[in-house]
Amino acid sequence: MTDRVNCDSIRDSQSDMHGKLGAEGMRTILLLVASNVFMTIAWYGHLRFKSAALWKVVLASWLVAFFEYCLQVPANRWGHGQFSASQLKILQEVITLTVFTGFAAVYLREWPRWNLWIAYILIIAAIGFAFLPSLTASQPEPLVTPSVQEQPEPMQDAA
Repeated sequence: MTDRVNCDSIRDSQSDMHGKLGAEGMRTILLLVASNVFMTIAWYGHLRFKSAALWKVVLASWLVAFFEYCLQVPANRWGHGQFSASQLKILQEVITLTVFTGFAAVYLREWPRWNLWIAYILIIAAIGFAFLPSLTASQPEPLVTPSVQEQPEPMQDAA
């Protein structure tokens, strides 16, 4: 019976995942990709202009980052509910690495070495773990703080 319950749970979770990647999920992912393009330009685009005054590149980066926020905030707001906050964060990190790798190769002419490719693969594997179905039907219990904490008894004088 346990195997049957686990199989049903996995099947339900897989169909739930397909629902997440519907139109709403794709909108979230596309907004995350677009926001990461702006973020990468804001954070790393100035590296080819090292002779420019630092205050100028900070200001330019800040202006570019504004558009990143205009896409990132709606992506998270609309995506939360289809994805958990943790799943959104993991998706965002993988998208960031993907966008950055392309940017570094094309714009900065820096190609990842073999060890970075392995690191990327391990990070991308995190998506698989983040979206694995729960093998139990129950949700984790919230942390409960005791309403009355035990206080140590005052020491009495032995006199």
